[in-house]
Amino acid sequence: MQILRTLFFALAVSAAMPAFAADDIAEAIDQARKAYQSGDTAGAKQSLDLASQLIGQKNAENFATLLPAPLPGWKAEKAQANSIAMLGGASAATRLYTNAKGDTVEVSITGDSALIMQFGPMLSNPAMAGAMGKLVKVGNQRGLQTQEGDIMMMINGKFLINVQGSADAAAKLAFAQAIDVAKLAKM
Repeated sequence: MQILRTLFFALAVSAAMPAFAADDIAEAIDQARKAYQSGDTAGAKQSLDLASQLIGQKNAENFATLLPAPLPGWKAEKAQANSIAMLGGASAATRLYTNAKGDTVEVSITGDSALIMQFGPMLSNPAMAGAMGKLVKVGNQRGLQTQEGDIMMMINGKFLINVQGSADAAAKLAFAQAIDVAKLAKM
């Protein structure tokens, strides 16, 4: 029964994906359905795992589009997007920024993982978050700024934004504020 729920969930998610990404996803889900109907539960699971990984990759690509453009005086490397099976299927996008002095800022958005969601209560509770660093306002969101100036934010309890690097705290905060959090919250 659980495999059917997973299959129907995967079908619903794939129906919501754009057509250019849905072909491989829909094919993997269709293969899972056929394997399940023929009694091949191992094959069905493998195909659903593939579909889940492909959906994670697509989510990571979407996260990459939300990483900020380089701020004035900064250059950016190409955004890296991937799905990380070892983190419970987490989808992640990361981009590295450098300035002429050699300072760096790395911005990452991670989601789709129960492991990541465990940070939510910790960062949402002002007392707990305050014990780990300084609470800062980033747009209409609350973030946690460490002594090194790194910033962590949870968006809707399911997306973790992390801004870190060798740059000063002001630069890290500026990059955090440049993230389109409103779009991320709608995902």
